[in-house]
Amino acid sequence: MGEDEVTEYINDEILNKPDEFFSLSKLRKAAGVDRRLSLREIIEKIFGLIPKFKMKDDILEEEFIKFINIFKPTDPADIPAIKYYFKAYISNNRFRDIIENKRERLIELHTNPSFNMQHYKAVPNKWRNTIPDYIKDYVPLNQFMN
Repeated sequence: MGEDEVTEYINDEILNKPDEFFSLSKLRKAAGVDRRLSLREIIEKIFGLIPKFKMKDDILEEEFIKFINIFKPTDPADIPAIKYYFKAYISNNRFRDIIENKRERLIELHTNPSFNMQHYKAVPNKWRNTIPDYIKDYVPLNQFMN
């Protein structure tokens, strides 16, 4: 039985049954992770295929490393600002909305507590569009939700 069959079986035969009353949301909550786990990850953990569930920041770091390996910023001094922008864009819905609607909403960065105008200005212009475009194309945002 492959992973897809196991996932299908658990969805069909175990989850949300009144006698057992297991649900994916209860399993996620019991895991104590700060992000949304997939059923596949839970199954991998059960079968010992992964040693532990990754926290949100672990996955953010992995995604950022992939990004850096592809785009290779030339000035190492830019990396902290790029990284903060990258992580904020992925993990903060309000910030993402501000950036996506920047003409109308960029002024809101002056009062945004998690990523403000000073942080935004520290990000070189080239990266302000490259990062959101990359994330939209290559990073599944739903895994970062709680």
